[in-house]
Amino acid sequence: LQLVESGGGLVQTGGSLRLSCVASGGTLDRYALAWFRQGPGNEREGISCINIGATKIEYSDSVEGRFTISRDNAKSTVYLQMNDLKPEDTGVYYCAADQVGERCARRRIGVYDFWGQGTQVTVSS
Repeated sequence: LQLVESGGGLVQTGGSLRLSCVASGGTLDRYALAWFRQGPGNEREGISCINIGATKIEYSDSVEGRFTISRDNAKSTVYLQMNDLKPEDTGVYYCAADQVGERCARRRIGVYDFWGQGTQVTVSS
């Protein structure tokens, strides 16, 4: 399974971006999915996750209320809608897939089996 993120870019504070992560070499319908980000000098942080049926969704405190994760299994795509962006949201954003599809484990980076290459998001003040 290969994952490819897109949708990153440069945006001003308060702006919005929508990230997409498309799978190839397989489908996403059996995987739990998550978005991680890594800011300058920081560890990679799990900011959102969603299980197979979208019955479990989590957000980190830092993005709760501003970001929305969603998935379209027919398109093998997971999205991250990011609104009201702040400079501290700057970083490289990665999508990841977990073969245990029923869980939503954004705090457990080690359970994710497949990763994208990342897309850069830069928020200017």
